[in-house]
Amino acid sequence: MPVVTWDHVHLRSPDPEATAAWLRDILGGEIVRAPGRIDVNLGGARIFIAPLEGESAVSPPPPHPHQGLDHFGLTVKDIDAVAAEIKAKGVTFTREPTTIRPGVRICFIRGPEGISIELLERDKKYT
Repeated sequence: MPVVTWDHVHLRSPDPEATAAWLRDILGGEIVRAPGRIDVNLGGARIFIAPLEGESAVSPPPPHPHQGLDHFGLTVKDIDAVAAEIKAKGVTFTREPTTIRPGVRICFIRGPEGISIELLERDKKYT
């Protein structure tokens, strides 16, 4: 079997600067600039943010649920405090913080371009 590790997640945005700023301001990402590109280091992963090319048409996001990539998840400490902090910044929640099983609390937020982002907190005594 091949040995693989994560390298990046690639997003397309009509406004890469605004998308990068959202990931920095809401989730604490670090913006990294290189000639002709903008990336965000977020929770140990790299997010590449590419502009839409010219006048190319893009498909709208599919309705939920759908096949293919559904969301990405980020681990946080004290999910209720994090949720309160980002809610105060105007973030839209598609699922409020809730316990889905003993030791696991989650919530879902709507990110730039309609991206679904799960925030979760795992109690180590249940893992």
